[in-house]
Amino acid sequence: MARLLGVDIPNRKKIEYALRYIYGIGPTRSKLIVEASGFDPNRKAQDLSEQELNQLAALITDKKFLVEGDLRRIVTGNLKRLQNIRCYRGLRHQRGLPVRGQRTITNARTRKGSRKTVGVIRKK
Repeated sequence: MARLLGVDIPNRKKIEYALRYIYGIGPTRSKLIVEASGFDPNRKAQDLSEQELNQLAALITDKKFLVEGDLRRIVTGNLKRLQNIRCYRGLRHQRGLPVRGQRTITNARTRKGSRKTVGVIRKK
């Protein structure tokens, strides 16, 4: 596997799709990076040489895209700040409930986790 900015990118995928495995790079940014690099969009990641991988990494840092560790640190810092000031959004993050106003009576299983049965324990 080719390694780019500390992330293993899959070999058998086109460059545009392989770049998406880097945290902080989505469809739009990956397309922009491939166009700016001048590589053939149909090339696979395994066909890239070490020099071309370095060129891609330099392009990402030159455009000042926040990726991987820096972006994760900023996102977690934002969540910590919301929790420290005890705002509604921070409390919802803390409790593992939906943050953006969704209903919780019937849905929200992804956020709340699997159902926990609450029953009565009887003495024999």
